[in-house]
Amino acid sequence: MIRKVTPRGCGIFLGLVFFFADFSVAATKPNLVLITLDSVRADRMGFLGSKVSATPNLDRLAERSLIFEHAYSQAPSSVVSHATILSGAYPQSTGMSEIGGVLLHTLPYLPDLLKAQGYRTAAFVSSIDLDPRNGLAQGFNRGFENYDAGFSPAIPGDAHTPITERSPALTLERANAWLDRNAHGPLPLFLWVHLGNTRASGESYNSAVTLSDAAIGKLISVLQKLKIYDNTAVLVVAAHGESLGAHGEETHGIFLYDETIHVPLLVKLPDSNAAGKSPSNHVNAKARLVDIAPSLLEIAAIPVPSQMPGQSLIRIAKSGGDQPAYSRSDLPHRGFGWSPLESWRAGKYLYIRAPKPELYDLTADPAATHNLAQTSKATLDTMAAQLESFDKRFNGEAGKSTAELSSSEMQKLASLGYIGLQKSSTSSAAVTGTDPKDKIAVANKVIAATSTRDQSKPDRTIAALNPVISADPNLYLAQYTIGVAFARQAKYSAAIEHLHKAIELQPDAAWAHYEIGASLLKTADFKTAIVHLEIATQRLPEFAPAHTALADAYEHTGRSEDAKKERRK
Repeated sequence: MIRKVTPRGCGIFLGLVFFFADFSVAATKPNLVLITLDSVRADRMGFLGSKVSATPNLDRLAERSLIFEHAYSQAPSSVVSHATILSGAYPQSTGMSEIGGVLLHTLPYLPDLLKAQGYRTAAFVSSIDLDPRNGLAQGFNRGFENYDAGFSPAIPGDAHTPITERSPALTLERANAWLDRNAHGPLPLFLWVHLGNTRASGESYNSAVTLSDAAIGKLISVLQKLKIYDNTAVLVVAAHGESLGAHGEETHGIFLYDETIHVPLLVKLPDSNAAGKSPSNHVNAKARLVDIAPSLLEIAAIPVPSQMPGQSLIRIAKSGGDQPAYSRSDLPHRGFGWSPLESWRAGKYLYIRAPKPELYDLTADPAATHNLAQTSKATLDTMAAQLESFDKRFNGEAGKSTAELSSSEMQKLASLGYIGLQKSSTSSAAVTGTDPKDKIAVANKVIAATSTRDQSKPDRTIAALNPVISADPNLYLAQYTIGVAFARQAKYSAAIEHLHKAIELQPDAAWAHYEIGASLLKTADFKTAIVHLEIATQRLPEFAPAHTALADAYEHTGRSEDAKKERRK
């Protein structure tokens, strides 16, 4: 809840009350700026008590903002979290995963709703993962007039250097150019700026956070220079944090502890001095990524669709009512074949649903090092029942992939020698099998190898993953990553062998189908390539190299008209 207001903060608090009373009848629509950060922990923010001094610009912005001290991501990964941020939907409903998927077109979508109400909409992202054409964010560009990504993955047989990320400064430079052209037009603006944070540790991690902070400072300066800052709502949030070795996890994507799920979140309201240097602007109630889209819609005085399950952050700040926070991680299942993880934060407790369940009292044990699952059975049962009740809302959606193959596609793959194919959603909702806690060292090795997958030294990836695969060949992410690395070396037979196994493990993995199809094309196995590339193009409709590769395969089999259609696409 909002902390007790001191006399010095009374004027600020009265301003906030006035803002709430007059908010819905604002004469003009405010501009909206959404800034998302990747891999940024809450405990690195000065405005949340950090002594590291890594965020001077965010700390200044926080002086005029509502600060949500207990904000939680719904997933420890970028693509899934950004789908939740922009749709206001839980991961079970978006259909996205860290190995692919297509954002469901039936979901209400923040930029789409804003554009329909007269907003100019633009996005500027720092990572190929969030590129709707060349990355994992299929469907994210709906409703954006301008979606600035333009990254280029490594293509089998293509000598061009891939471009997979941009620095915060370069992303901001592109966003600022758009602002200069559009700031004084007749329509309000919605600008989303995503600032990536490269994998780092120790002091280099703090330096990376500071680079993002510096970019935010420059963006605020541009808004002020253009004289639109006062009528602009600025919302800053991290998509997820970074483990940095906590609980044995080196980066993120697997575990659901606070290091990756507790995120910084602040909201600077438009035309308002609703917060200032006073304890009154700190909100203790839990906030969630699902609350962001409803909040920006309310700030814009646009009705919130009933399908959005979150609450407005403005209302949470006003009422102070606490609410549970849910998170899930499907990468253990989709990437490794282990059990997925779910967490439930309610009151002072964190419950993690896993083959070996976990319960922590975060007030007494903020680092979550003392598992109470065996000693506090009543509390464990209560938290488990609450999570079970929450899960039932989704009617079996948990873990469902929007890229799931049709029966005819499965039959075609079976005819090519794929065995044991199963639809991915059949088991991913159940918390059974291998507990990721027991395999985190393996996950660390594989995830580290993926960071060099598209770079110029695939030999390092191969050397790192060969012993992993020898020990356990049933790891999708390892098989896919090493297959891509072999393709970069033009060792297409080896690439095909590993990518074939990857598809057996995850038949709906669109990128694996593209990679094997492109490699088969190089070996002149055009008929087999066509099967995979048809699957890939259906699920990666805006990825031009997949259409080009399929057109080439059609040409070699005499299907010139089909080839022409693919080239037009």
